[in-house]
Amino acid sequence: MSDSNYSTKKRIAVYPGTFDPITLGHEDLVRRAASLFDEVIVAVAGSTSKNTLFNLEERVALAKSIFAAYANVKVVGFSGLLMQFVQDQHAQVVLRGLRAASDFEYEFQLAGMNRKIYPKLETLFLTPSEEYMFVSSSLVREVAALGGDVNQFVSKTVENAIKKKYVVGGTR
Repeated sequence: MSDSNYSTKKRIAVYPGTFDPITLGHEDLVRRAASLFDEVIVAVAGSTSKNTLFNLEERVALAKSIFAAYANVKVVGFSGLLMQFVQDQHAQVVLRGLRAASDFEYEFQLAGMNRKIYPKLETLFLTPSEEYMFVSSSLVREVAALGGDVNQFVSKTVENAIKKKYVVGGTR
């Protein structure tokens, strides 16, 4: 590919995850990625072995609400093989968040496997801002399930949705 073609090609990154729920750490990564790429696609995974608090439609709706102000961020639910989704989106990069060294080994293996499946793909690892290094969706769900306050880990929109799940749903 010549340099002239490369400079006009839209730089698209896919940020995949379960986002159950979407945290301030996720938001931080997307906000920073939005300044690096022409388009960031937040890819909300539908088929998952995880027992999710929110169904796919709810997770997509929450993410769309969170990123509505970003013109170059779109939120899409998907199921199936991530690399097929990435190719369908004409993306060149998959973004992955690393909170701790313990995340690296799994993410490194995943990046290698993805590159084998789709050789044109690059994986870019981003770390969240220091204040979000310890925040994970599973910890947020655990704190909420035990009646704890999660407002310092998620946006107000997500906090309200979590409260509805645990109060209205009678989970607590």
